[in-house]
Amino acid sequence: MSLPPGKIRAARIYGYPSMNRAYLAGVLSGFAGGVMGAWLLPYLSDSKSHGMMATAAAAQPQEALSARRIQLVDNTGRTRAELAMSPDGGPGIFFYDMAGRNRLVLGLYASSESEQPFVVLNDTQQHAAGIFRLFGPRETPVVVLKSQGRDRSVYGLNPNSLQPFLVNYSSDGRKTSAFGEF
Repeated sequence: MSLPPGKIRAARIYGYPSMNRAYLAGVLSGFAGGVMGAWLLPYLSDSKSHGMMATAAAAQPQEALSARRIQLVDNTGRTRAELAMSPDGGPGIFFYDMAGRNRLVLGLYASSESEQPFVVLNDTQQHAAGIFRLFGPRETPVVVLKSQGRDRSVYGLNPNSLQPFLVNYSSDGRKTSAFGEF
């Protein structure tokens, strides 16, 4: 297929084959159309979507994240830690071992216990083995050592006198005092 002599001469004058000129014209017109569309969009769109565009363009990082529970999972998808509310209503951070057992809790007791802070170490049966907490209206520190869910030794400051005490419990539940009163 041959082109008329005038067309061949026009292509040779500009130094481009006619296919490249058409491609270049398409790119330039697309660019010009995009610029014109971006310039006209705020004037032609409704104010609601324009406001959303301005908000998205000026978005700032969030100051707070609100959730009922946040889970930290390992690379296999198992929950290893969780920030959540406990069943009795106090906030806590719960740590889990590879088997999914709750082994450590940091938190606050429910409002019925004056929201006192605590740390609980759980055994592999998920029973509390050691508790460190504040106790009573004077918020005295107490350490409770447990075995199979039962108190075995309690050490701390008496909430009334602020005097130290150490109380032990035998396997049948009898209480003996090493020193102080509780």
